[in-house]
Amino acid sequence: MMSKKIEITLTTQKKDKPDYNKLGFGRYFTDHMFVMDYHTDKGWYDPRIVPYEPISLSPSSMVFHYGQAVFEGMKAYRTEKGQVLLFRPDKNLSRLNTSNERLDIPAVDETFVIDAIKKLITVDKEWVPTAEGQSLYIRPFIIATEPYLGVRPSSEYKLIVILSPVGSYYGDQLKPVKIYVEDDYVRSVKGGVGFTKTSGNYAASLKAQTEAEKVGYAQVLWLDGVEKKYVEEVGSMNIFFKIDGEVVTPALNGSILAGVTRDSVINLLKHWGVPVSEKKIAIEDIYEASKAGKLEEVFGTGTAAVISPVGELKWEDHVMNVNKGEIGTISQKLYDAITGIQSGKIKDEFGWTTDVEELATIK
Repeated sequence: MMSKKIEITLTTQKKDKPDYNKLGFGRYFTDHMFVMDYHTDKGWYDPRIVPYEPISLSPSSMVFHYGQAVFEGMKAYRTEKGQVLLFRPDKNLSRLNTSNERLDIPAVDETFVIDAIKKLITVDKEWVPTAEGQSLYIRPFIIATEPYLGVRPSSEYKLIVILSPVGSYYGDQLKPVKIYVEDDYVRSVKGGVGFTKTSGNYAASLKAQTEAEKVGYAQVLWLDGVEKKYVEEVGSMNIFFKIDGEVVTPALNGSILAGVTRDSVINLLKHWGVPVSEKKIAIEDIYEASKAGKLEEVFGTGTAAVISPVGELKWEDHVMNVNKGEIGTISQKLYDAITGIQSGKIKDEFGWTTDVEELATIK
């Protein structure tokens, strides 16, 4: 059984902090990282916090050739009282193990990894931003490291967690974006890996995104990979539509990622008494709702942006304007509620936040 003790090696040369007014997203990284190794003979072993540094891998490491790699994305938030909060980390670690299972990567102890993340944040606590809208982005990932050229699961893996101070995704205000409905390229199909956070999913999406940007659109709305008629995700986010007073989102079908923000939105809407349902949604029905003046709001949900309002959809030759290109009432209310809970400004009635200082099992 793996020791619960985490060895800590502190850096002898701390980095200069970036300009926190110009953080952007995912450009700067803290002084330390968490690392843990796996071997079939040992299980997960040697958990440690070490200085952030390059890693050395054999060119024959299996991750480079067969793509066994999964990751997660979550955030830590500093409150006005100086606390540092995590938002629903149990959901992220549960999903990490869902991805592990599908990619045939050994499961991790979810409670231990959450506590290790808390310890890492405590070590690099001075990096947690303080301004409104800023946060500390947390990226756990697992890669296959066995040096071997053969198509089978690796016998060795490395789990690494890195931290990155990030700014507000949209700056000072939420700006609705223009979305291109993709009906050529396919994101995923049931039975594939669309419901996981594996690197190949995102690599396969880049070409369609580039093509959409060429014609003036920020992202793509993916349709199902079989009939190419049912809505699935927008970019790397889940998607919601408010139609004639009801909020609808595609049901989880084996190719759609079970987003933590998606689940939070559904819970909040139910809590507020707003009609919300998960079901198959045909792009044709979205177009008809738009023609009838019933398409009231469209927004994506995800960790990075929280809520991403959509102001325009282009499907084939049809351009659908959404709420005159302005953010809708529900989109704004959801953004304010979720970010308010995350930052401690709004009472957490759901038990979604946890204090980083509450270390349960590790020393």
